[in-house]
Amino acid sequence: MRLRNKPWAKDKLLEYPQYVVHNPEQNRGKWNEVFDAPQPLHIEIGTGKGRFITGMAKANPHINYIGIEMQESVIVSALDRIIEEELSNLKLMNVDAAELAKYFAPGDVDRVYLNFSDPWPKTRHEKRRLTFKSFLSVYEEILVPKGEIHFKTDNQGLFEYSLKSFSEYGLLLKYLSLDLHQSDFEGNIMTEYEEKFSSLGNRIYRCEVQYKN
Repeated sequence: MRLRNKPWAKDKLLEYPQYVVHNPEQNRGKWNEVFDAPQPLHIEIGTGKGRFITGMAKANPHINYIGIEMQESVIVSALDRIIEEELSNLKLMNVDAAELAKYFAPGDVDRVYLNFSDPWPKTRHEKRRLTFKSFLSVYEEILVPKGEIHFKTDNQGLFEYSLKSFSEYGLLLKYLSLDLHQSDFEGNIMTEYEEKFSSLGNRIYRCEVQYKN
């Protein structure tokens, strides 16, 4: 689906520095100073329109969250949600996930969420998948020891690929569901894509993996 351009998005993001982090490299190693309270930090990569990360921030006020999204015309919708909810434990970043180590020091992040990431199904695009080994290395660099990745998708091929990638990298599997909405998992917060795909009868896959060190 072609993304509708919103030429005003950049200006709107600049209008709300209390919610959108500009020049995030300046906060590397001191993210607790950005939030009202020093708390564990969880990030979502590819936050889209922000339904998941906003829901998580509302449900867990004892955790700080950052939603990361490359597309200005998409992340501005997430900003609208935060403005409406006035969430002090949630920020947004309009940056490329491949460069996270520029913005986060080792141990800055406690958990990474990957929800309904682009599957990049063609073999020649493998390196663009957010569960490719180069991305796993970036996450490992910024996470606390034994930090976790929580991954959710409706794409069976991407899920199988990701499980293999996690295993080859040496991550430990902590949780696995091949049909999340028919499982006993509690506290699930859906993304926009998740609601759409599950309403069509698509199975939702989910796993939690942990770094060994």
